[in-house]
Amino acid sequence: MAIVAGIDSSTNRTRIVACDADTGAVLRQGRAPHPLPEGEDARTTEVDPQSWLHSLGDAAAGGLLESVRAIGVSAQQHGLIGLDAGGVLVRPALLWSDPRSAGAAAALLDALGGPGPWVEAIGAVPQPTYTIAKLRWLAEFEPVSAKRIAEVLLPHDWLVSQLLGSPKRRTTDRGDASGTGYWSPITGEYRQDLIKLALGHELRVPDVLGPAEPAGHTPEGLLISAGTGDNMAAALGLGLELGDAVVSIGGNGTVFAVHDRAVVDLSGAVSSYADATGRHLPMVGTLNAAQVLRSTAAMLGTDLEGLSELALQSSPGAYGMVFLPYLDGERTPRLPHAAGTLTGLRAESMGPQHLARAAVEGMLCNIADALDVLRSRGVELRRIFLLGAAGRLQAVREIAPLLFGLPVVIPPAGAHAARGAARQAAWALAGTPEPPRWELPEVTVLTPDPEHDLPVGTAVRQQYAAMRDQMHPEAAAS
Repeated sequence: MAIVAGIDSSTNRTRIVACDADTGAVLRQGRAPHPLPEGEDARTTEVDPQSWLHSLGDAAAGGLLESVRAIGVSAQQHGLIGLDAGGVLVRPALLWSDPRSAGAAAALLDALGGPGPWVEAIGAVPQPTYTIAKLRWLAEFEPVSAKRIAEVLLPHDWLVSQLLGSPKRRTTDRGDASGTGYWSPITGEYRQDLIKLALGHELRVPDVLGPAEPAGHTPEGLLISAGTGDNMAAALGLGLELGDAVVSIGGNGTVFAVHDRAVVDLSGAVSSYADATGRHLPMVGTLNAAQVLRSTAAMLGTDLEGLSELALQSSPGAYGMVFLPYLDGERTPRLPHAAGTLTGLRAESMGPQHLARAAVEGMLCNIADALDVLRSRGVELRRIFLLGAAGRLQAVREIAPLLFGLPVVIPPAGAHAARGAARQAAWALAGTPEPPRWELPEVTVLTPDPEHDLPVGTAVRQQYAAMRDQMHPEAAAS
């Protein structure tokens, strides 16, 4: 039996799984936190990348990687590791979550003439999280460091290069590269002109490997696959196929689907990413997701589980109560200055169970609107994979199929990105045209009843849409 391993280096921790290369069965696994930055001025949004290696070593303790023949690496997207001409780290790595590049992203948007030119260039509007926004921020606020930087790597690129020792070339993959803001999933090429626009000079960039192309071998002979970003690795670990979409309900809502081509959406609502298989992952984001439920739970004097129990005591439509969940403004639909709205208050509806139900329905209707954005751009949807902290709530699981109008897949809890990295390693080891078929164990599929559930879900969404369009006609127009 060949054994492969997947490493996922997220913002806070490293996870490793060792799997059977043929079946994907997890044989061993480990995890370890990333060391926290030290000092009064330390920020968790910039770190010494060596800390990732320390965490990796801790996660692999106890012989976890024994007998492994190939390793894949997944890591947080959009980071920036700047190296000088000699390959020396110029400054601590900037992470995707660093908020200081928000102004830089806005400046880049204006510099190219608005959303349209950016979408045509890279398939997306540059966000503060993107690597290119961090380059622009460095050029403005740390010009000495910016001038020294000759090469930029993403977190997974850097980890792969460290595992390989002294590789002859730096590499990345199309999935992670598509989140930089200077590699186009439309053309498959880097845009040095955009790098120069942001930083002031061109950079040495990693070679973009094909999905099954190895990055190389370690000094000990272990094959290292191309690696990829965490969302792309999770899609590979879940075994997503054309028509499958992921709804991840965390602090923000993330919706992406597997598609056969790049989506060019000149409005900027859809960000077009590449995946780790040669296909694409068009993505739509919402600002309001799990926080809507947490805030409502706090107002009702309970927690998320308590809110879920209350919501299930109500009925679809929450007795006419509608909650527009734009607590922090909203990205999809574009309502940056909106606030939340609660309507339909009547004597019979003013119970905690109905407010709880309205909060869950409102959050899910907003995500359903994001799914409709993908559909309107030609993306076929046939199944929804539900992930994220709020996705584990029973009320969310029961209500989502009604409002999404599609089968909802509940995968088992696990390190999906690490498993996807391991599957990529098995693919590179086998050298086959397609990745090995790994079945996802213990999957629950919730399928709405077309005669009862779908009409009920449609009625709830119509009630929500009527209030949304009345309160925010600009959203309806867009």
